Amino acid sequence: MDLLLDAICVVDVEGRYVFVSAAFERIFGYTPQEIIGKPMIELVHPDDRERTLQTAREIMAGQPKPHFQNRYVRKDGRVIHIMWSTRWSEADGMRIAVARDITELKRAESMQVALHAISEAAHSAADLLALFRNIHLIIGKLLPARNFFVALYDEKKDELSFPYFVDEHGSAPSAQKLDSGTLSAEVIRTGQALLLTPDMPVAPPEHANPVDGRGALHWLGVPLSTQQGIIGALAVQSYSGEVRYTEQDKVLLQLVSTQVAAAIERKQTQTWLQYVALHDQLTALPNRMLFHDRLRTALARARRDSSRLSVLYVDLDKFKLINDSFGHDVGDLLLREVSHRLRHCVREVDTVARMGGDEFVVLLDNIDQPEHACIVAEKIRKALNQPFELPDHSLHISTSIGIAVYPEHGDDNKQLMRLADDAMYAAKKHGGNRLIMSDMPGQPAGNPGADR
Repeated sequence: MDLLLDAICVVDVEGRYVFVSAAFERIFGYTPQEIIGKPMIELVHPDDRERTLQTAREIMAGQPKPHFQNRYVRKDGRVIHIMWSTRWSEADGMRIAVARDITELKRAESMQVALHAISEAAHSAADLLALFRNIHLIIGKLLPARNFFVALYDEKKDELSFPYFVDEHGSAPSAQKLDSGTLSAEVIRTGQALLLTPDMPVAPPEHANPVDGRGALHWLGVPLSTQQGIIGALAVQSYSGEVRYTEQDKVLLQLVSTQVAAAIERKQTQTWLQYVALHDQLTALPNRMLFHDRLRTALARARRDSSRLSVLYVDLDKFKLINDSFGHDVGDLLLREVSHRLRHCVREVDTVARMGGDEFVVLLDNIDQPEHACIVAEKIRKALNQPFELPDHSLHISTSIGIAVYPEHGDDNKQLMRLADDAMYAAKKHGGNRLIMSDMPGQPAGNPGADR
């Protein structure tokens, strides 16, 4: 019996070990002397105890279980998967079981499932945050991942950020440099996986500490490597001796990290392409396509809620002279500064977009009165009248603004855009540097100060 690779166990009616064969020590880590008399359930993984006790009751009721599987915690803290063949001996009042260690088989199966799931997540996740959440769930099925984070490195900015950070003791750290001395930065800098436990003889890298500064007992991080280089790191950490990480866990996390890195890179590329398709490359403002989409959405909401919105069409007066006099590079710098000022003149819920050239459009969502659109337009006009201090140049410009309001002036996006555009051209015909409401062609809206 002691030559068998599987362990034979005998448990009494109270669930205490009364006999184990020699293989028990190889599988569970405990000698027979250490385990005899102890409750069987104490070795079972906490998450599997209720299910195991229910199965034990069924066995004692006369239902043999030839293929029952659960998880145990070895003496060294490692979690192992066991398949049991168990029956109840009524004559002896004992449960007799044969335990087979199937940890490696379950690990291989879990790995295949995880790799497939990560690949699926890369295609189905709506954005990077959704992808990170899915990856967290997937890795959590491979090893303990209550505290899990993703660190991404931007080489151009030399900036390490933490877009996904789940920790029982804190929130995500602020962005940091690669030489910050944190463990995640060390993993990215060296490109090597790092495992730290209290009983390891090797000291952590100099000045390196877990990113949250709480002093985790166990820390495991692996680099996210792609063909273009290392883009970040995955890490798990534990503050309790009950959850430990091993060299096997490090190998496991390294195996999935390549797939995770490819999934992140694919999603980043997809996100960037979507961004480029919907934003102006010069100013980073929404482009014509994205603006019309937001306007249609805002109109649907305004119809439902019986609210107002306004479209402001903004055009820089005599911008062509600036390009002709100072060159297109200066003109581009000016357009970037104009977009910056426009964004600061409106609320977060509003949209500023570039239509092309020197034409911009503003969507003011959910305004109370048409006059409020005039107030914002005048704020924009004054902001753009202030000098622009560019390298080697101080420029002054003016702007013409046309205003259309829903529902007073139109009830669909094309009509509102056309009316705002017509009002803007009317403002230009009257000398520029003014704003005009679409229902008052030829007259400056708001206050007399707008007509300068």
